[in-house]
Amino acid sequence: MSAPTVESPFLATCRQQSDDRVPVWFMRQAGRSLPEYRQVRAGISMLDSCARPELVTEITLQPVRRYGVDAAIFYSDIMVPLKAAGIELDIVPGTGPVIAEPIRSAADVQRIRPLTVEQLPYVTEAVRLLVAELGETPLIGFAGAPFTLASYLVEGGPSKDYAKTKALMVSEPEVWHDLCSRLAQISATFLTAQVTAGARAVQLFDSWVGSLSAADYRASVLPHSAEVLETIGQYRVPRIHFGVGTGELLTLMGTAGAEVVGVDWRIPLDEASARLGHRYAVQGNLDPALLGAPWPVVAERTRAVIAAGAAAPGHIFNLGHGVPPGTDPAVLERIVDLVHDEGPEIRRAVE
Repeated sequence: MSAPTVESPFLATCRQQSDDRVPVWFMRQAGRSLPEYRQVRAGISMLDSCARPELVTEITLQPVRRYGVDAAIFYSDIMVPLKAAGIELDIVPGTGPVIAEPIRSAADVQRIRPLTVEQLPYVTEAVRLLVAELGETPLIGFAGAPFTLASYLVEGGPSKDYAKTKALMVSEPEVWHDLCSRLAQISATFLTAQVTAGARAVQLFDSWVGSLSAADYRASVLPHSAEVLETIGQYRVPRIHFGVGTGELLTLMGTAGAEVVGVDWRIPLDEASARLGHRYAVQGNLDPALLGAPWPVVAERTRAVIAAGAAAPGHIFNLGHGVPPGTDPAVLERIVDLVHDEGPEIRRAVE
């Protein structure tokens, strides 16, 4: 395919330059919900699959072919740059990331080495392959935000309450800030590798930051997320900042430096945009759990999300979190068609 020649609806919306069209893509659009994904991933571990450029290319392209979404998101995992930086870990099916030696002290933090783009050749190669195939469809690069990465490193794996993480954050702030500063460098480098190879936007995932109070977020997390976003700002690509359960943090998240703020399903987009001062484009926010509901219900909720999103300076339709593994792909196909076909009329009706 030829190189991009026009601004895509997705990129235009990120920059608040779009017309009434509503671009759409889905977090975790490439994944276990797709039979073609399960076929090509059979017998290959998650981390191994992320290190194979041809496989990454195929998996990233699958939802673009099937759904006709307005953006592709790079297929990888937030643990990939940590492993590349020398941290011993695994992604265990049914469990998630497992860290061999969890962070417990300043000495543990000091063992975390900086990451360089040169340590990520499989990432840059995969991005180049994808850009050649995608043409005018933009590729979104992504990384985990420092807090979410830190939570895995401190807890040793997934957690329900992040007790160890919060304890370290408030009891040893110097250690905490050293840890997050190092992780910010790793995340920024992972994004840099993707952007310099051709990704045209990025998303910083802070999946678990909604577990924090606004005060703790402001003091202990926001500066490090802002550092990542500022580093990527030099490349002048749109930046999306997303977290789960962040309704009470949105005002602060807006100050982190992204052009687009991702919103989960717990708060209507018009209210989210109001909390953001109507200064940023928003992304979201259909509840992923509703994808198994009868189609008339899904369609009604999809229209409601589009209508609420019209209050923002720009709206990218997405889910409020990732596509659940058991989702019927046909439902996502119908959502994409509805957003594209009815989105402009719905927006005009409420603007």
